[in-house]
Amino acid sequence: MTTDTAEAVRHFAAKLRFETDPSDVKAAIDAGERFVLVDSRGPAAWRQGRVAGAVHLPTAEIAERASSIVPVGVPVVVYCWGPGCNGSTRAALAFSLLGYEVSEMIGGFEYWAREGLPVVDDEGLVERAPDPLTAPVAAIDCAC
Repeated sequence: MTTDTAEAVRHFAAKLRFETDPSDVKAAIDAGERFVLVDSRGPAAWRQGRVAGAVHLPTAEIAERASSIVPVGVPVVVYCWGPGCNGSTRAALAFSLLGYEVSEMIGGFEYWAREGLPVVDDEGLVERAPDPLTAPVAAIDCAC
């Protein structure tokens, strides 16, 4: 198997430029970085549970409502359900078409919740233990 190293470098560098993951988003929140975290799922999913501090803007409404919720020039991180859903990719595209700097949180809400990160629903904070298949149980992060 032959590999074009330069092409591989471009590919993986682009992925890291436009994708992030739940633990990196949590670290950015904790560090006070300036961005808006957008939950692009529909109303029923939002009510069921969401990332604490996220704003709700379903993908179908981004073109019409984004500028009233997210100031132009503020970076955006979008998420949807999880790795089996491409809703966050569609949301990232919609924000990109409007000129926003945008990243997609890979793993989505599923991996945020499975890693034991802060989740809220309409009743308040939802306590979840980290899933040992998705996050280290006895460490701060996976050190990857």
